[in-house]
Formats: sequence, C-alpha cells, structure tokens
Amino acid sequence: MGKKKHNKRVPRGIYEAELKRLQIELVSMQQWISASGARVVVIFEGRDAAGKGGAIKRIMQYLNPRTARVVALSKPSERELGQWYFQRYIEHLPTAGEMVLMDRSWYNRAGVERVMEYSSPEKYELFLAQTPVFERMLVEDGIILIKYWFSVSDKEQEARFHKRLNDPVRRWKLSDVDVLSITRWEDYSRAKDDMFTHTDIDEAPWWTIESDDKRASRLNTISHLLSQIPYESTEPKSVKIPARPTADDYERPAKELYRYVPDHAKSIG
Repeated sequence: MGKKKHNKRVPRGIYEAELKRLQIELVSMQQWISASGARVVVIFEGRDAAGKGGAIKRIMQYLNPRTARVVALSKPSERELGQWYFQRYIEHLPTAGEMVLMDRSWYNRAGVERVMEYSSPEKYELFLAQTPVFERMLVEDGIILIKYWFSVSDKEQEARFHKRLNDPVRRWKLSDVDVLSITRWEDYSRAKDDMFTHTDIDEAPWWTIESDDKRASRLNTISHLLSQIPYESTEPKSVKIPARPTADDYERPAKELYRYVPDHAKSIG
C-alpha cells in the first residue's frame, strides 16, 4: 500500500504569496529562453490524480503561449501505431526559444501500456533499451530535459477520485483506466520501479515530487524547475504609453447596427 503521510498543508496565504513570486520568476525564465534560443522539455509523469495537471496549470498561467506550450497527446492513431514509437513525440519537441511541458510522454509505454498490457513484452523491453539512448541524444543536441514523477499515496489518490466523481467540471478527468489504478496499485509500483532502474540516467535524471499536499507540490515543482534553467533575470524594455489623441473626425456607428452578446451576467445579479 502507499506510504502514510501526515504533512500539514501549506497555509493558503503563504501559498498564494509564494506562488505569485515564483510565477514572476517563470516569466523572467521564459524571456531568457526566448532571447537565448534555449530548448526546454519538461516531462510530467506520475499516478493518476497525483497533481500533474494542477502543477502544469500554475506554471503556464502567466507565460506567453507562443513560446511555451503543453503537449498532452491522446491515444495513437492507426497511422501512428505503425511508426517508430518515439516518432509522434519528436514532432512536438521545441525549436529554439521554446519550452514544452509534456503532460505524460513517451513513458506511457513504461506505465499504463505495461500494466494494462497494451504493449507487448518485446516492445516494452525495446523501449527500456532505447529510451536512455534517445534521451541522451536530446541532451547532447542541447535540449534541457527535465523529468518529474508525482508521488501520491493510495488513500489520497482514492479521495481525489471520489471528488472527481462528484464534481461535474472535473468528472471528465476520471476514466475506467484511472479507476483500475486502485486495484492495480502494486503493479503500477513495480512498473515505476522498473522504469526508474532503466531510465534514471545522469544526463536526464528523475525528480520525485511528494504530492499529497497539492500546494506544496506546486511550489516545490516551480522552485525546482527554475533552479534547473540557467536563466538570468532581465528588465523588460521601457515602454511609454502615449496620450490618447482627441477623436475629431470619427463618429461611432449606432449600436443597433451590431449584434451584441446578451447580458447574462446582469440577469443573475
């Protein structure tokens, strides 16, 4: 069974203040990535309901989506099933000045595909052999590759599943495969241990994040991410907002000529 954890949650006020400070640093980091031409890939893996999505959301909240993006691929198409396994992931790697956050990644093969037997033993063994080679190639080419594993206890995971089940805006996050992770807990643990044994390499190590406390895990993730990027803070270019000129030769057309969205907000006041 999962480990029992009794850590007290980070108080909301402290969490929000530190999160804002870290998010300001993330903006500085992104400016450095864009200016320097760096390429960054951050992989988020872990058990279902471990908090990966929440961490990604807080990282992306104030970043420019033109140079920072999230990759969350659905199950492969028939065409993709005929490709080299890593091929469809390669298409989403960053170019110069970009950061890509992978909400799950090629490690699907070592996790759910392994446990649910979606992949053959031969393909699984080939994956374990090729992954360190593939990742070393990425790093040797200059890509900054960071891999996070979100660790959640069995009781906390089950509690989060129940919350999703009864929450209409999060119900979509709960699938049949997710629920099976409760009965296959030990299988997933063995798969994770085997994955770490083969893919925790010096060039691209695994970093584990304890995530029973979502607030703490988000702060820890962002703080560590910032420490892994050799960015330098720079002051934005000075911008002067001009005075608005008088509109002497413009008359706005009558509002009746346009279609306006109904004021739903006013109807509920």
